[in-house]
This record gives sequence, structure tokens and C-alpha cells, in this order.
Amino acid sequence: MADSSTSTDPTEPGDPTKPAGSSDSAGHVGRARADRPVYVIGGGPGGLAAAYALRAQGVRAVVLEKSDQVGASWRKHYDRLHLHTTRRLSGLPGLPMPRRFGRWVSRDNVVRYLEKYAEYHELEVVTGVEVSRVEPTADGSGWLLHATGGRELTGSAVVVATGYNHTPHLPDWPGRDAYTGELLHAGEYRNAAPFAGRDVLVVGVGNTGAEIAVDLVEGGASRVRLAVRTAPHIVRRSTAGWAAQFTGIVVRHLPVALVDRLAKPMAKLSVPDLSAQGLPRPDTGLYSRVNAGSIPVQDVGLIDAVRKGHVEIVAAVEGFEDGKVVLADGDRIEPEAVVAATGYRRALKGLVGHLDVLDERGRPVVHGARTPAAAPGLYFQGYTNPISGMFRELALDAQKIAKAVARRGGVERQPART
Repeated sequence: MADSSTSTDPTEPGDPTKPAGSSDSAGHVGRARADRPVYVIGGGPGGLAAAYALRAQGVRAVVLEKSDQVGASWRKHYDRLHLHTTRRLSGLPGLPMPRRFGRWVSRDNVVRYLEKYAEYHELEVVTGVEVSRVEPTADGSGWLLHATGGRELTGSAVVVATGYNHTPHLPDWPGRDAYTGELLHAGEYRNAAPFAGRDVLVVGVGNTGAEIAVDLVEGGASRVRLAVRTAPHIVRRSTAGWAAQFTGIVVRHLPVALVDRLAKPMAKLSVPDLSAQGLPRPDTGLYSRVNAGSIPVQDVGLIDAVRKGHVEIVAAVEGFEDGKVVLADGDRIEPEAVVAATGYRRALKGLVGHLDVLDERGRPVVHGARTPAAAPGLYFQGYTNPISGMFRELALDAQKIAKAVARRGGVERQPART
């Protein structure tokens, strides 16, 4: 099928981001119309899934993507990254992932899939448009989006899907700016080639930090240390063909205390005790930690690397001093490079922080089909990180959002695509 998705200069005549009811050339908001589209902010998997689901409900959806391609964040991830969820349960609505991608889909194939998804469904995607602020229209009948070049776009509803991993977070460690070694965020890491033969410290033992540490070992780094503040729960990605994701789906709606009790003996059976190597078993329950925002580390080689001493566990980083890294236990080490796998921020404050829709940590107070009481018609897609699988939940939430939008009415209609 030919690619009929839109990626034009939004400042040219016939701009698809300027439907009836949007601002005129003087920058004034035009008269509210009942045929305004739904704007989807973000051309990643969450935004594309929402756009398709809306079209399937007969609602016109326009995706606004600030970069020049869909799936921009996925293009920037490290080379060896694969989904930790199965291909079969990671497809978005209306298009399964091809079998040739294998069970654990690579980063490059995720990007290929997202490109094909937009093309196959003929999604209306406008690239090079960054939305800086969303606010209600003056008459309260819709939403006004402030975008690139001073443009003002008016929509009947808005789906915010700018991504869970939006803005890299690098802690403001004391002495960081005076550190003379190489310091980079994990978002800048691509592969181990630049670190071959070098002493590297990875900070943070989430899935990203664990996988980068293994990648460095396999890529020839002379020494790899992993700084850990809180011992993680580690699970096997698959055991005898049973993917960890399947368990995540099964336990999703069980009582937290029950899952914590069940997980403890299972961990002892499947994961060796790494206390002697500096990774003791956590003293808090697995699902309790998930509810607090800490997803288990899926093993892609970390267990063996730690057991064999290829990855050395050290205390958390407290700061930098005299060219050395200061650890929480008082040790000072001198790695040649530090890779900070210290997470990301949602960075939603500037966009919607004025609408009373974020909690104290900057996360949306609702997601999926629910819309904030203070901001009806504003939806959030992709700001949770469930153990049942991010792509799976994006697909489910996209369809729930689309149905909720269609029920509300007052949107621009177009022939439904199924």
C-alpha cells in the first residue's frame, strides 16, 4: 500500500494541522466548529495506536510529531535493545507484528513496524510540529494547541502521547560538572564499541542499566561496574517457554499482598542468590515495588555476568571529587567513563501542568479512557509501565480512548477504517 501518511511543512497552504476552527493568519482563534479533529500529540507507538483506534471509530485524528519521523524515541535506543514482551502480545491494533521478527523483537524491527503501521493504516501524521502548551478554548468547547511557529490549532479532544521516556534525567551529583572523565546518559549510549578496553561504571540497575552492563562486557570493556542503590527484583524473561509477561498479565488484578507472597518462592527457584556478589534478594515484595513504580529487571545475561564477576556490583553514586566517583559506602573509584542509566522524566509540566492534571511527581492523574474532571476531553496514553507489557497496554488503552471520544461526540467524522 502506498504511503499516504502526511509529513508536509505545516506552514504551507493546505496545512493539515489547520482545520476549520483553527487560528487565522493573525493568530486569533476562529469560531468553534463541531467538525474539529482530535489531535494526538506524539508519533510513537502510543500515539499511532490511538490515531488508528480513533479512525476505526470514524473519528478524524491528526498526529502531531515534533521530529521528522514516527517512532523517534525508538530510533535513539541502544543497538542491542529488544522488547522484553513477546511479539504476539506486542502488536498494536489492526496490524500484528510479522512472525519474521522473532519472539523478542529488536529495536530496528520495532521502528520498521511503526513506519509500516502509519503507512498501512494511512494515518494522518504531520511531522516537524511540536506542541508547547494545551489549554481550553475561550468558549470551553474544545482545546487550543500552541505549536511550532506560533501556530494555534483547535481540536475537539486531545490525546497526549509524548512518551514515557521523554526527557533524560541526569542527577545533579555534587562535583559532576568538574568531572574530567566521560559522562553520558544511557539515552546517548548506542553500543560498546567506543568503550572497548576501557573501565566503565554503569549507574542504575533498572532494565536499561542491566542490559548496558552486559553489552559492555560482551563488547570488550576491560572492567564493568554497576552502581546499585536498591537491590532489584530480577526475573527470567522466559522459563521453559513461559514468558514473564504471561505471569504479569495473570497477576495484574490480584491482591498485591498475594502476589508478593507467591513471587518470593518463585524467585528462589528461578534466580540464584547473588548476595555474595553484592545483589541480595530485595526485602520488599515484587508487586509492592511495581506499584511504587519499580519494574523487575528481566534477565538478559546479568545473572551470569554477576556470578562470573564480569559485572561488579558497587554502592550507589553520591557524587564526584578530584576526578573520582564517590560511592555511598565511602569508596572512591576512577572509571574512565560513566554511563548514567538514571531514567527519564515525562516532562509534561509545560504542556499541561497548568491544567491541574498531574500529580506531585509530574505524572497524569488519570490515563486511558478516563479524562480529568478538570479537563474533559483530554486523554493520556502511555504514561504507565505495567508488568503486563507496555505495547499490550498501549493497544488496549488506545481502543478504550477511541470509544470514549466517540461516545462524547462533537468530533469531526470520517469513514471508519477497520
